[in-house]
Amino acid sequence: MSNLQHRSWVSREERGRFWLLASLRDLVDRIAAGSPARLAVISFAAVVTVFSFLLWLPVSSAPGVDTEIEDAVFTATSAVTVTGLTTVPTATNWSFVGQFVILIAMQIGGLGTLTMTSILALAIGRKLGLKSRLITQEALNIGRLGEVGSLLQVILVMSVVIEAVLAAVLTIGFLLVGEPFLTALWHGVFYSVSAFNNGGFTPHSDGLVPYTDAALILLPIALGVFLGSLGFPVVLVLRQTGLRFSRWNLNTKLVVVTTTVLLVVGWALFLAFEWSNPDTLQGRPVTQKVFEGFFHSVMVRSGGFNLVDMNSLEPVTLLMTDALMFAGGGPASVAGGIKVTTLAVVFLAILAEARGDRSVIAFYRSIPEDALRIAISVIMMGATVVLVGCGLLVEISEEPLDRVLFEVISAYATCGLSVGLSGELPPEGKYVLAVIMLVGRIGTTTVAAALALRSRRRLYKYPEERPIIG
Repeated sequence: MSNLQHRSWVSREERGRFWLLASLRDLVDRIAAGSPARLAVISFAAVVTVFSFLLWLPVSSAPGVDTEIEDAVFTATSAVTVTGLTTVPTATNWSFVGQFVILIAMQIGGLGTLTMTSILALAIGRKLGLKSRLITQEALNIGRLGEVGSLLQVILVMSVVIEAVLAAVLTIGFLLVGEPFLTALWHGVFYSVSAFNNGGFTPHSDGLVPYTDAALILLPIALGVFLGSLGFPVVLVLRQTGLRFSRWNLNTKLVVVTTTVLLVVGWALFLAFEWSNPDTLQGRPVTQKVFEGFFHSVMVRSGGFNLVDMNSLEPVTLLMTDALMFAGGGPASVAGGIKVTTLAVVFLAILAEARGDRSVIAFYRSIPEDALRIAISVIMMGATVVLVGCGLLVEISEEPLDRVLFEVISAYATCGLSVGLSGELPPEGKYVLAVIMLVGRIGTTTVAAALALRSRRRLYKYPEERPIIG
């Protein structure tokens, strides 16, 4: 074959190979041009469908286990949305292949399906087009379009480095508690991905409960969850400026300050409510009580790992946990909930109203009115999702409202803490929770972005009339 014929054959081969990819790209571009929010929903649904099929395959189940389709769908949704709720035990229901599928689903879901697509494009040497940059900018809440490519590269490197360091430390921790090297290595990798992506999945049948004294296991997991919940934009700012508070942008200041306040408040309240509870902290050494209070406060806003049985908590502790889960973590992070910046903006608006200020001020910066409108919309939509979800599950399961409320908020906030209701639900209840997890993962940021895109400038103004408020 001559060189000319070879080039022609290769050209035809390449055209045939990339025709489908080009068609898919054109379809994605058309959807993105019409509605980026719709593209986010479709992409997450498609990824969930793929992983549901993979988990439904017999090779993903442990020997002698026949996984029902609703359990495969629920687990795939929980992994892709990095929630951590389960209807079947991860350690005994899934084979190594199944657990590896869950691991990959958490990694893809943690970075975000659209972000992951852009990272893969950069990894194979392709440049991001304008539409891809716009989509990624919205997914990550990046301020300037020119920062998209560099930030994606930083995200990829940062994720790999943080997860690798966590995996190394966790492997040592599991070796110290007596696990064989290969088992310790697998558990170290699994927990590092699950922690940094706030996944909440655990390959142990008893979770982390047997390791309450293993600092080299619990501390790295808590650190991974905390870093993941801050959000990539915040971690990037911290990486560039260090701990110099004056050089942080407003988003970083709001996230770090609000997160710290919620962490301390949750820590103090957990200790106050559970200190004398015989089913949780009573009888344990003081240092262990203090650490478990800290661990619980870190986990309640998205981590999903627990050291105590959630059914044993005092009712007031469950209510406090509901509130912290609903608040969630930082924007453009792997955490769910309404996001701490949303909570901060609304709190500052209430404070400004109480003081009689005309503007909402934070750290010598004025917050635009449209940011307040979006924050209120996110809270109301989140509350509506929780309300509707609770109504459906109460009707389906006939369980007490407090159990249903905890499970629904955990699903919406993609937290993963559970009172055991998920595994007790009939198939239709599991599908309801799966939809709530999807809404919680893509709803708050995507709907907020969609509302911002719909803003328009009118050429006229109606007369003002003030209704009676309060």
